[in-house]
Amino acid sequence: MNKKVLLFLAQGFEEYEAGVFTDVIGWSRVLGIEPVDMISTGIRPEIKCKWNLIVRPEIEFDKINIEDYDALAIPGGFKDSGYYDDVFDERFLHLIREFDKDKKIIAAVCAAAIPVGKSGVLKDRNATTYDLSDIYGREYLADLGVNVQDKHIVIDKNIITSTGPATGLDVSFKLLEMLTSTKNVDEVKKHMRFIDK
Repeated sequence: MNKKVLLFLAQGFEEYEAGVFTDVIGWSRVLGIEPVDMISTGIRPEIKCKWNLIVRPEIEFDKINIEDYDALAIPGGFKDSGYYDDVFDERFLHLIREFDKDKKIIAAVCAAAIPVGKSGVLKDRNATTYDLSDIYGREYLADLGVNVQDKHIVIDKNIITSTGPATGLDVSFKLLEMLTSTKNVDEVKKHMRFIDK
């Protein structure tokens, strides 16, 4: 049975940061040697992204069965677009805790590290987040008891965090590697033309 990733989409999420997950996992499903599936969810039935794309998640949030998933992927987003209204919702914070309790992978790009930190699962652990934010940034994470690292990507056991959109592809490939293998990632990268045939 294929591994499966749950992609959480919040109001105001950044399209590119979701797209890297859907593309890498999609290519793995079609051309990887260890296919991985992905399904999207959100608290709202319809979501307006940061750059105005409108999306509808595939599964209703209250229908999620955590046992069906091996990883949680979270794109970042913007405060002025309502991002924190969704990612600070207690139902989502509880979901993060449940994934971490079962030692399932949590991959957070950019500002998505903030709800992971707010959930409490990063206390006394290493992480990073977007480094130019003056509201929910590195200082906020540190106040939550997180050991904030000045690195582009930080992996602490099952949790991946990163600093910004530019890290999205690397986070997605790392998620795929942790779910499957380096060989599978290389196969996907070959088909996506990140490496030569």
